[in-house]
Amino acid sequence: MALKLQRNDTVEVITGTDKGKRGRVLRVLGDKDRVLVEHVRMVKKHVHPNPQRNIKGGIAEQEAAIQISNVMLVCGACGPVRVGHKFEGNTKVRVCKKCGQTLAPKKK
Repeated sequence: MALKLQRNDTVEVITGTDKGKRGRVLRVLGDKDRVLVEHVRMVKKHVHPNPQRNIKGGIAEQEAAIQISNVMLVCGACGPVRVGHKFEGNTKVRVCKKCGQTLAPKKK
């Protein structure tokens, strides 16, 4: 399956407990069809102290992965949209399905 999201895209969560939240994609886990979104699905993680790495122990909060089908890419003009592709010259670009505006170019 071709993934239509990439790092630093702005997405909106469309289902689940964090529905309606918007955030930046921190990481795309393509093999598992999941993404890490900034400030979405925050979980607590117990961390051991490690003086060599300057890590303090305790309970830390971090983002957990969310299913890629539960987020939509946000177009600057329209809001959450589906993504299409077209060729401009010999480069493949992502386009908004509502307004046809070019989003960021798809990197291979």
